[in-house]
Amino acid sequence: MEAPIRAREALGFILFSLLFSICRSSSLNHLLISNAERRIDLSSHIVKVYLTLKVENAGSTPTSEVFLSFPPTQVDHLATVEALVTKGKRKKTTLVRLDVKPTELPDAPNDAKYFAIYLENPLKSGESTTLEVLYLLTHSQEPFPAEIAQSESQLVYYRDSALILSPYHIKQQTTFIKTPSTKVESFTRVEPSNRAGTEIKYGPYEDHPPYSFSPILIHFENNSPFAVVEELVREVEISHWGNLQVTEQYTLVHAGARHKGVFSRVDFQSRPTLNGASSLRYLLARLPPRVHSVYYRDEIGNISSSHLRTDSRKSELEIEPRYPLFGGWKATFVIGYGLPLQDFLFETSDDRRYLNFTFGCPLLETVVDKLTIKVVLPEGSKDPSAVVPFPVEQHLETKYSYLDVVGRTVVVMEKKNLVPTHNSHFQVYYTFKPIFMLAEPLMLASVFFLFFVACVAYLHIDLSIRK
Repeated sequence: MEAPIRAREALGFILFSLLFSICRSSSLNHLLISNAERRIDLSSHIVKVYLTLKVENAGSTPTSEVFLSFPPTQVDHLATVEALVTKGKRKKTTLVRLDVKPTELPDAPNDAKYFAIYLENPLKSGESTTLEVLYLLTHSQEPFPAEIAQSESQLVYYRDSALILSPYHIKQQTTFIKTPSTKVESFTRVEPSNRAGTEIKYGPYEDHPPYSFSPILIHFENNSPFAVVEELVREVEISHWGNLQVTEQYTLVHAGARHKGVFSRVDFQSRPTLNGASSLRYLLARLPPRVHSVYYRDEIGNISSSHLRTDSRKSELEIEPRYPLFGGWKATFVIGYGLPLQDFLFETSDDRRYLNFTFGCPLLETVVDKLTIKVVLPEGSKDPSAVVPFPVEQHLETKYSYLDVVGRTVVVMEKKNLVPTHNSHFQVYYTFKPIFMLAEPLMLASVFFLFFVACVAYLHIDLSIRK
């Protein structure tokens, strides 16, 4: 009896998958892009791509999804994809954020990867909508030459396509590429194309079928420091006595062209614009307001070359490593600070408590290869759960500190390939009974009481040997 039921379930699943793929393929067939404009910003080592798509429904059935396709080489370096839709007319237009999720389509050519944009309202037959898409790429600029001397500028390669890779027919498209300076060694020409100042224009191109691709290679000067945090471990310890202690451990590397030859500090300080133009001289960290007890140290000890500026809205910590970072050089250091608990810990209507803190790295214009956030809850906390606005890996640990009996629950969150746009808030919920706050004071009082009793007993006991 079970075998026919399982066969029936398997057949139903196959039919559902077939219908689902047919619906998706039909949505690909009856949608088209009447106009597409792409702007690629190469000013820093984080590549920012702004894509404007005017999508039309040329079919007879409404659709609620629009698909973006990326070559597999870009998916490996894709940090985030965001989409907005334009609503209203003329001066009353507004932008509404849409959900974007990775997805799969059958028979994807050349292993292309897809992201689905879910529209707020289904796009009916004959209607059109304008989508604003932003996606960021990391590790997408290749230094060439791979090694440079202290006095040389940094040149990099950037690879892309003059045509937008899309599963839809595109009637007209144009691509603009902005370089950091006017020094462009070479770029691939796909007519019509031209360069003026710091901008390279490809197009406009007319009536290109789906999955059109035309590779291009741009060789240009980019002296912005390629600051990459290989690993960042942040520990946020909650104390219900009124303090939030944050400790951040950094492993920082300059991911640009490797430094060759001997480093001369005399030339570096006398002619900073000519020597070490692409070096990393200082870092700027955006910390929460009302920060206190800030320290910055490495393996040797405290580093005094730092400046802290605070106001009611934010705090900025400008730090200088012990030595400037050239390509391939690394630095490890720790930043620690305290925060008032009432600014970040709140209570819900069902008597649960939650921490509202910022995810991501506080260093500006920095790529983080791996981020680990550990939220240390007070001893006695139960039912912990984390809410993060994007997918992360989560698990629980236990940490023992001074005077702990059963240990403290630690909520661990891990994510790879982060950029500054990931600096959004997350929440950690848990339940806590105030009676547990008396555990450590009672333990200390008990220890002192037992010590006092032992001293009194020792003074009253006669341990001498006599007749």
